[in-house]
Amino acid sequence: MPSTFSVFFDDPFWVGVLEVSAPGGVRAARHVFGAEPGNAELLEFVRRDFGRLLDAALAAPEVAVERRARQRAVNPKRLARQAAKEQAARPLSSAAEEALARAHEEAGHLNRAAAKRRAAETARGQRELSRRQARERHRGR
Repeated sequence: MPSTFSVFFDDPFWVGVLEVSAPGGVRAARHVFGAEPGNAELLEFVRRDFGRLLDAALAAPEVAVERRARQRAVNPKRLARQAAKEQAARPLSSAAEEALARAHEEAGHLNRAAAKRRAAETARGQRELSRRQARERHRGR
């Protein structure tokens, strides 16, 4: 069973799609990377999570592949304009993109809260140090 794994940018995230070809059609599964994956991250993904992605692809419904006659080449500028128009017409977010956005927002809230706690702790420590030094100066040490 031949298969293909493609990584591409699907605004705003990098996505990997596994296509498994069979005599009856094609099955596919998708993995969202988020930021652009480097070679090390892709290798780690293949080592750790590729089996789950393959299982998901094999469990997906099979779609028949239509063989079409080869179309005439389209001017690259026209193709770019068409792609931009399709992207603009596309809904802003799918369920997966919305879930990732919520997770990112929640992580931001947690990071801000932790930063405030660290800043308060640092300020408290500075006040204690200042008071201790003031007492030492008052005692003549």
